[in-house]
Formats: sequence, C-alpha cells, structure tokens
Amino acid sequence: MNKILKIGKKDFEIGKRTYIMGILNVTPDSFSDGGKFNSVELAVERAKQMEAEGADIIDIGGESTRPGHKPITQQEELERIIPVIGTLAKHIDIPISVDTYKSKVAEEALNVGASFINDIWGLKRDPRMASVASHYKVPCCIMHNRDNTNYNNLIEDILDDFKKSINMALEAGVDDEKIILDPGIGFGKNYEQNLSIMRNLERFSELGYPVLLGTSRKSMIGNTLNLKVHERLEGTIATTVIGIMKKCDFVRVHDVIENKRAAIMSDAVVR
Repeated sequence: MNKILKIGKKDFEIGKRTYIMGILNVTPDSFSDGGKFNSVELAVERAKQMEAEGADIIDIGGESTRPGHKPITQQEELERIIPVIGTLAKHIDIPISVDTYKSKVAEEALNVGASFINDIWGLKRDPRMASVASHYKVPCCIMHNRDNTNYNNLIEDILDDFKKSINMALEAGVDDEKIILDPGIGFGKNYEQNLSIMRNLERFSELGYPVLLGTSRKSMIGNTLNLKVHERLEGTIATTVIGIMKKCDFVRVHDVIENKRAAIMSDAVVR
C-alpha cells in the first residue's frame, strides 16, 4: 500500500517506512506521565525533544483514558490542550494530532493548529465528530473501542465495528484517503484479547487503510512482564517490532528515540 497521506504540511508515504507518533499527555492524571507536562512551557519543551528524537507526529491529549479515569468536562479539556496546541504549532514543524472524542474539542484544536483527529471512540461517541473531520478536511484515526469485552469472534467483530465507523466517516464526507485504523489495544478488551489482537494485526490491513498501533507502556505489557509503568520500555519495543512485521504503518509511543531505532531496524528487514 503506497499511498500519500497528507497530514498538515507533511506527506506521509504509506508503506515506505513506519511513522512514529509521540504521545504528549497534558493531564494531571495520565497513567504514564501524569502531571509531568501539564504546563505550556514543559509541554512545548517535551514536544520539541520528541521532534528532535525523530517523532513524525505529536499526539496531544487532555483527558486521561486509563481504566477507571475520572471523566472531565469539555471546558476543562479545552483549557488544558488549546493553549498547548496553539503555542506548539508555532514551535514545531511536524503535525499535531488531537486525542479527543469530543467534536467541539477537536474543532477548537484544529482552529489553533492541530491537523489530525485521533478519536478513541472511533467517531461513535460524538455524532458530530465525523462531520468535523470532513469540514476541516483532516485525516482521522478511528480507534476500536467498546464498553464491554463480549465478543462472539474477536477479530471478525472488530472488523465489523471498524466497517461501521468507516461508513460513518464516508457518509459525513471524510475522504477515504484520510482514514487510519487503530485496533485499540487495552480498550474494551481483556488481557487475552489484547494478545490475540497482537497475533492477528495483519488482519486489520485487509480493510485497505493504514494501521496505527498503540501499545506503549500499557497493562498488556505490565501483566506479561509483571512490571510497573516506567519499566515497560523493552516490552513496548517488542510490540512495536511485531506490529511492523504485521503491517502496521504508525506506532504511538511515549519513548520516541528507542522505538524509532527499533522501527528503522525493523523497516530495513521488513520493507
């Protein structure tokens, strides 16, 4: 699959190499780096560091999505991320992605400099999200999610759920070329189901869209290795390499330089 996906001012040639999405959580309660980057200055500094380390996109989220997190209001989310995105857009050359499932938050973020929507509810939680992506003509990542772990056939059910989200996007006028899929490791899946998705990642490419993998420091790795959040780097890198071998085009990670090196090495072999 060699197609050009334009994100912001950058062209992403899908199939040529693996692209790195660096995670920047501006949340006081993020499971991984909560509170570390929730001032504009610190967030900008961290984003510039990730860009220097080889990130291709910076993904900014204002609401923790870890299991058991406390939901926040739309206003709180806007207050956390809009100043960061607005400032960051002036300081980095790579595109900024907004990690939100609220259409109003996505819209405001796009107005101040974001150029990509990363929706953990696959456009289904907020009925306006698809039309915002369409109106602003930006790419969107549709992540698979459910509020339960009841599947008849895990992979087939996820593919069916994806098809519904894709149809919502296309019906709203989102360009087919602007859709990316994320199987949603850790969201609406238990430990065994997450491992099963990793084993079957190549199946998600069957739908004809680039695939993004987000496993960084997640509980699947913690449970396998019995390690705390900050000890999960090697486990994350292992999943990055497996993902690349199984046709993923983007990896969303906290530790940019280490995963970037693993991706370049994997690309040299696989691509």
